[in-house]
Amino acid sequence: MDAPVVPLLLLAMLLVLLAGVLSAAEAAVATTTRRRARELVADGRRGAQALVEVLESPATVLTVSTLLRVVAETGAAVLVTVVVASLASPWWLVLLLAAVGMGILDFILVGVGPRTLGRVHSERVALLTAPLLRPVSRGLAPVAGVMVRIGGAVTPGGTMQHGPFGTEAELRELVDLAGESRLIEADEREMIHSVFELGDTLAREVMVPRTDLVAVRRDTGLEDVLSLLLRSGFSRVPVVGEGGTDDILGIVYLKDVVRALHGNPPADPATPAEHVARPAVFVPDSLPVDTLMKQMQRGSTHVAVVVDEYGGTAGLVTMEDALEEIVGDIADEYDRNAPEVEELEDGGYRVSARLNVEELGELFGLELEDEEVDTVGGLLAKALGEVPIQGSTAQVGELELVAERRGGRRNQVQTILVHRSPDADGPDAPPEQADVEQDGAAAAEHGEDREPAGGEPTRRGSRRAQNPERPRNPEKPRKADKPRNPEKARNPDKPRNPDKPRNPDKIRKSEKVTNPAEAGDQEEVHRG
Repeated sequence: MDAPVVPLLLLAMLLVLLAGVLSAAEAAVATTTRRRARELVADGRRGAQALVEVLESPATVLTVSTLLRVVAETGAAVLVTVVVASLASPWWLVLLLAAVGMGILDFILVGVGPRTLGRVHSERVALLTAPLLRPVSRGLAPVAGVMVRIGGAVTPGGTMQHGPFGTEAELRELVDLAGESRLIEADEREMIHSVFELGDTLAREVMVPRTDLVAVRRDTGLEDVLSLLLRSGFSRVPVVGEGGTDDILGIVYLKDVVRALHGNPPADPATPAEHVARPAVFVPDSLPVDTLMKQMQRGSTHVAVVVDEYGGTAGLVTMEDALEEIVGDIADEYDRNAPEVEELEDGGYRVSARLNVEELGELFGLELEDEEVDTVGGLLAKALGEVPIQGSTAQVGELELVAERRGGRRNQVQTILVHRSPDADGPDAPPEQADVEQDGAAAAEHGEDREPAGGEPTRRGSRRAQNPERPRNPEKPRKADKPRNPEKARNPDKPRNPDKPRNPDKIRKSEKVTNPAEAGDQEEVHRG
């Protein structure tokens, strides 16, 4: 078989070169954003306007480019096969040489090389190839569209998705990969994830619960309302009626109170609060936070009353509460922020519950890494197996964590005392130990007597309960081991005097009330 070898080889090389250029153009267009293309137009770069037009319909351009690239690769393979057939006689040798040769050339000159070049120098390659892609995509778009429809019809599962992402999970995974590659900061990654989670977060999860509400009665004078607002630090409080917290009549604003008291003419200081209250906005506790934010934006309101399924007041939610789900805690100029780390005289540290676990390990020269939690507060909660309360203690590795202070609107643990355990061997303390100490802290708050695993009744809150490892003085006998004085033994022959009247003013031991304040129920409309 006689064939023009040189012309066919030159044509095959041109087709391979065309396929490589198209491959590089696809990679460059896929990694160039529209915003960057518009910036290039503003800078007056050559080919920038063509690039903007290409990026207006990238799916069509990439489809046409793929079609041309496949045609070029197929044509080059056919030409190489013809050339090899003219030089070799056995058919199997022709197929082998053509397949191996074109496979290597296609992988290097069309696959790896051009695509790497297009990703690394995406801006330059996109500017150079956009003037070529724009007219070609316009001319071959109908042909490519028909072929895509035919392919979608014969492909199981329907047509191809529109856009680079099929699900939200794919986009989240891309954000995680960008964070691992240090393309975005960890805070930025958390913020992006928080935006996705707004739709899954409900209003009752971010609200201030009704037990923490600060409210005023409808007949409270403006002067008293102003005093309450200044003492509490809030600029908006609900006004309640005779039904208490479940009967919210409106919201009183600090600005309205000041304007009324210092206006022209000034209002009477005894003017009831309901006269300056604004109508309250009520939202269900099952409302997603993203929808809540949109409603607040449309209504130009910053506070809403959250009601439960029975119509009762569940709490109060503000725009700040919703924003904190995205950006974290927001502190104003009146909030006093405690330092995250405070060194103590005994060698320990008082740290914020939000301190990073790795930073805590650096304080003690330890490697603390946990894939499930990021903060010291989360580490303590994981060791305990439940939400920590004030006084909760757990041992994590060589460190002893003690929940110290609670505060904030949600009454959460804010600071944790951390010391190096003198007798720690390294492994984490068993969960049973953490649970016992957690229960002990709860019992200490209520003054209850609890019995630990050893069976010995212990008064929680005592030194023995706080330090179970404290050695007992062997020279000091236990109360139960002391011998009773036989001289003080009761005489069984001595009868009791049944005629002795009982003193009615004497309170029996079982009737004593340790804290008289606990005997009665107290109600308060607001907590100052």
